[in-house]
Amino acid sequence: VPLIGASLVLLIPGKREGTIRWVAMITALIDLALTIGLVFSFDKGMAQGANFQFVEHAEWIPAFNIHYRLGIDGISVLFIFLTPLLSVLSFMFSWKYVKFRIKEYHFWILFLTMGVVGVFSSLDLFLFYLFWEIMLVPMYLLIGIWGGENRMYACMKFFLYTLAGSVFMLVAIAAIYYLGGTFDVMEILGTNGHKAVDFAKLVAEKMPAGWEWFKAGDLMGSVQFWLFAAFALGFSIKVPMFPVHTWLPDAHTQAPTAGSVILAGVLLKMGSYGFMRFCIPMFSESIQSPPVMNFLLTLSVIGIIYGALMALAQVDLKKLVAYSSVSHMGFIMLGIFSLSKNGVAGGVMQMFNHGVTTGALFLCVGLLYERTHTKQIADLGGFAKQMPIYAVLFGIFCLSSLGLPGTNGFVGEFTIILGAYASPPSRIYAIFSMFGIIFGAAYTLWMYQRVMFMEIKDEKFLKIKDISFFEILTLSPLVIFTFWIGLYPKPFFDFMLPTLEGFLKHNWLIG
Repeated sequence: VPLIGASLVLLIPGKREGTIRWVAMITALIDLALTIGLVFSFDKGMAQGANFQFVEHAEWIPAFNIHYRLGIDGISVLFIFLTPLLSVLSFMFSWKYVKFRIKEYHFWILFLTMGVVGVFSSLDLFLFYLFWEIMLVPMYLLIGIWGGENRMYACMKFFLYTLAGSVFMLVAIAAIYYLGGTFDVMEILGTNGHKAVDFAKLVAEKMPAGWEWFKAGDLMGSVQFWLFAAFALGFSIKVPMFPVHTWLPDAHTQAPTAGSVILAGVLLKMGSYGFMRFCIPMFSESIQSPPVMNFLLTLSVIGIIYGALMALAQVDLKKLVAYSSVSHMGFIMLGIFSLSKNGVAGGVMQMFNHGVTTGALFLCVGLLYERTHTKQIADLGGFAKQMPIYAVLFGIFCLSSLGLPGTNGFVGEFTIILGAYASPPSRIYAIFSMFGIIFGAAYTLWMYQRVMFMEIKDEKFLKIKDISFFEILTLSPLVIFTFWIGLYPKPFFDFMLPTLEGFLKHNWLIG
């Protein structure tokens, strides 16, 4: 649907800006309506076996056993819903504030939506890689054309970082095809009635002479370890994990508001989703080895604390939110790498929560920037009096970001820490992660105090008006999800838990 909408936008003359906006918005709304139907049609009983539903299959390149195969499970369905929701809200924000190259702007956001949904629903490794790479082009152009002053540096850095990790992932996908003769995710994972691929047996059978060292049983000599490392590098950059995170603050700071919303809301989740979908089920022996597990947990906790400390030092409002994403994604990876059922469930929940909360924070920052034309915290102040409705909504999302009980952020972080502490290998890391929560409260509340309650720095800000009804409407769905998940998260856990229980059969969750 987004691809059809993007094609229609191309056919409309660029001067008809109103028509372009309406076509893009209606396309995104149709896509959102279809994903809502998908959510209500999802069979939670079938998900008990970690099976994929709504599987679409068509022959594509039979000579290489490549298929067009899509499907969803209890994890991916949440993000397939979140993607068009954020696209709709991005178009609503852009209706007033994006004023040049309207046609290209709406085309690339719809094209980006298509790529992201493809990543979350692909059941063929070749198709997954294709969608993964397709996503780079629209994001590169959104930053490079509609971004800030240093946009070319930021978009080039984003592109090169992601592409570098993708190259290693492509080599690993080729190796899996060489060993198993298939790109079929269901066959590789052993879902939907398939028998899982035994990589150790295939390596013993297919590795050529002279590569005996690659068949060794130790960690560094295991082909499974090197396949895992190649996938993990590509996914770590996309998360991003420390120390391959440096592209993110630049990309966020320079990206247009809609680009930041989609980047934070769903693009970052592609990395953590990749770990859960491919790395851990396919290479469970490697990730459960103490050296690998401790290394990944250490990087996760460093990301939590480092991201929070860097956010505390920022003078740019948008960069502060960007570094908070590094810290929050560290929490998500801590939950996933704890390999406990509660930890992984909390990680999935926090992925969704981060998309809601950080997407909302970037919308709030964008609304303030369009009125003040500055993102420097030192230049801002006193907006609680000037913009009371905005102050309340911005405050709600700040409290969600720091994990206040009653908001969605608390549910995710509490479940992650609960799961990580219950798992002996990750217990000490759960304790150290608590510093990230303390620093998170510090930078969030300090930022809110300076922007909302300090004295107004510029007299022209006295004329600023509060956000309009249309802008309140843009933020309202995210407010609803903030309190819905914070007060009653059961419906969301009901989607993911049967899938995670099915994964227990793959022996990569501790229980």
